[in-house]
Amino acid sequence: MLYFAPWKTTVVTLVILIGLFFTLPNFVPESVRLDANGEPKGVFTVLPHQTINLGLDLRGGSHLVFQVDMDEVRQERLENLQDDARSALREDPPVLISGSPAVVEGQVIVRLSRPEDMQRAMERLEELSEPITTASGQQGMNQTLSISQDDDRTIRMGITEAALESIRQRTVTQSIEVIRRRVDSTGTTEPNIARQGDDRVLVQVPGENNPQRIIDIVGTTARLTFHMVEEGVTVNPDGTGRTPPGVMILPSERSGEPYLAVQRRPLVTGEQLVNAGQAFDQNGQPAVSFRFNTTGARAFADATTQNRGRRFAIVLDDRIISAPVIRSPITGGSGIIEGGFTIQTATDLSNMLNAGALPARLTPVEQRTVTASLGADSVARGETAVLIGFGLVIVFMALAYGFFGIVSTLALLANILLLLGALSGLQATLTLPGIAGIVLTIGMAVDANVLIFERVREEYRLGRTVTTAFEAGYSRALSAILDANITTLIAAAVLYMLGAGPVRGFAVTLGLGILTSVFTAFVFSRLLISIWLRTSRPKKLAM
Repeated sequence: MLYFAPWKTTVVTLVILIGLFFTLPNFVPESVRLDANGEPKGVFTVLPHQTINLGLDLRGGSHLVFQVDMDEVRQERLENLQDDARSALREDPPVLISGSPAVVEGQVIVRLSRPEDMQRAMERLEELSEPITTASGQQGMNQTLSISQDDDRTIRMGITEAALESIRQRTVTQSIEVIRRRVDSTGTTEPNIARQGDDRVLVQVPGENNPQRIIDIVGTTARLTFHMVEEGVTVNPDGTGRTPPGVMILPSERSGEPYLAVQRRPLVTGEQLVNAGQAFDQNGQPAVSFRFNTTGARAFADATTQNRGRRFAIVLDDRIISAPVIRSPITGGSGIIEGGFTIQTATDLSNMLNAGALPARLTPVEQRTVTASLGADSVARGETAVLIGFGLVIVFMALAYGFFGIVSTLALLANILLLLGALSGLQATLTLPGIAGIVLTIGMAVDANVLIFERVREEYRLGRTVTTAFEAGYSRALSAILDANITTLIAAAVLYMLGAGPVRGFAVTLGLGILTSVFTAFVFSRLLISIWLRTSRPKKLAM
């Protein structure tokens, strides 16, 4: 069992060398590894150049908490319900109403012209209510709308509490996914994005020392819509004016036109975008290019064909950024948005459009920067903890097992080398709990050697030779080593699946440490013992 074929020795050696190559960049200055553009140079164009990513607590960065504006979401749903109620009552045969449905104190009020139409109106409006879809995708018993009759001519419609709770859950979940795509697109590493409470989202971005940039990226809803402009509506300089049903007034960034009246229902929305990117217009100014999917391209082509000579507004987060005239039908399904962009703002906007619009507006309620000095202090303390733990283990093993304690120390060094190499190669994020996982791994790595050496002692005392004692010790200790490490690995896997942020960092280092410690304790140390037995051929065991 202690015999190693040449190919096995080669494989073990290659594994240790690969770990060394991946660990090496962590101890080489960045100026030696990378050029001015951040590209690898010198030997690092061939060798790995990635280093371990440090988390927020070690590297510093931005910590922000955003509040999801559920009041705005509720108001938007009520306005949609207002339009749906108007459309439902206009179907043949129409139900006559006094004025337009109005949103009053969180409800939609419909006033009928004739009391005898009440039953027909209630039937049509009740069709707008649907069963609430649960998180598992199944329809429950609760309805989305509550519809009641105030008197013989008035109907009151509202969104039920169960529907509002479902909307809140869905809105926060969607916001987290959109934020994750946006922050990842900026090149940051392993941001921690998690729900906090009922309607808040925690965002932690390691290495980003400008919280305002994260606020600009995350806080922008990036809801892109295209609307036809209503030229016949008179808009006052203060943004007020008498608007017909289905028309709204929005602020405009166009010079000379601070406000414009547009149709409330959009022609096309950002949800039908396939791709957006930073481009340049015909004057060489930064712009944002876009391309619709098949459905969006067809709708856009139909709208521009039917409205040639009219203007349409490009609206971003309820602000008109452009209102060009339709000179000819746009049938290609693509175009550019001009709006006085810089290259950076055009790039950020295209990233946000590609990530998708936020389902609600996010307001920063907490922001702070974890300074580099705090991160450096955490790293220094973590290094001290690792060195102290490593030193105490070496002293104990040397006193307890003499020469074989030195062998276990070499295996421990190889274990740390492989662990750091794995963290660098996988670009995992190392946090302060992750350092605690490394310290725990050091103790667990030696535990396997203790089991092996104690088993060797027992076999030697029973009268076996040195070689057969080591063979029996390694073979009979294997089951205990695997049982102990597999159970710990299962616990690490559960922590990774159910945990978030620093808990995951601890689980990653613990899980990787278990794998590397089993390899170094049972394979690498056995190779060292095999070499020692072949070269020294001992007759007695001094342990």
